[in-house]
Amino acid sequence: MQWPCLAGFLSSASAARLKNWVVAEDVVFKPVAAPWSPEHQLQRPQLTRQVLGREDLTAFSLGKPLPRYLYLAGNQTNAWGHQRGYRIQIHSPLGIHMPLESDMERALSWGRYQLVVTRRKEEESQSSSIYYQNDIWTPTMAFADFINNETLLGEDLVAWVTASFLHIPHAEDVPNTVTLGNRVGFLLRPYNFFDEDPSIFSPGSVYFEKGQDAGLCSVNPVACIPHLAACVPDLPPFFYQDF
Repeated sequence: MQWPCLAGFLSSASAARLKNWVVAEDVVFKPVAAPWSPEHQLQRPQLTRQVLGREDLTAFSLGKPLPRYLYLAGNQTNAWGHQRGYRIQIHSPLGIHMPLESDMERALSWGRYQLVVTRRKEEESQSSSIYYQNDIWTPTMAFADFINNETLLGEDLVAWVTASFLHIPHAEDVPNTVTLGNRVGFLLRPYNFFDEDPSIFSPGSVYFEKGQDAGLCSVNPVACIPHLAACVPDLPPFFYQDF
């Protein structure tokens, strides 16, 4: 039996303020004449930037290519003059969705899309309903109705992400289905949100120079964790005795 697995997520990824814009960045190749040989052309990569101003432009159905970079940008800038934002990065193979002509499809219309960005509304707080398990043929609400081509320019935005994959049971699923290679999900990654890598301010960071003993607590506090952490159990040494 085949198991199409889909999980829908609602993410409020407003970047610092309630006014945000959806920005797509990608790379295209532009032909230019080679300076040393004008009769030949070079392909020069060029960064493109497009503001997706309406909901219909941010509804990416299953199988439709996503921009390589898509992020929600706020109206504030960082120290470098770039809009502070959060990038939506999806790690998910393409799943499958039921035929659009199915009587059940309208209740599950959120599964049509891998990503949709809409305006935040209190009445649009979820993409499905628990009552559909009893009557999926007459849905009280449908996610597809959320996408009505409203403007997204300078609005409070939310992102709807679908992580999906197709699982066909096989012998190696017995007795447990492995997790390696079956991971799906998405990340909200800071994109020009900070002025630099925020991890440099981590209190757990360690810096030592050549000639210093990295095993000394005064130089490398991480080396002293077993002595400082009282919650670490005193376990006996482990020895492998074969099968």
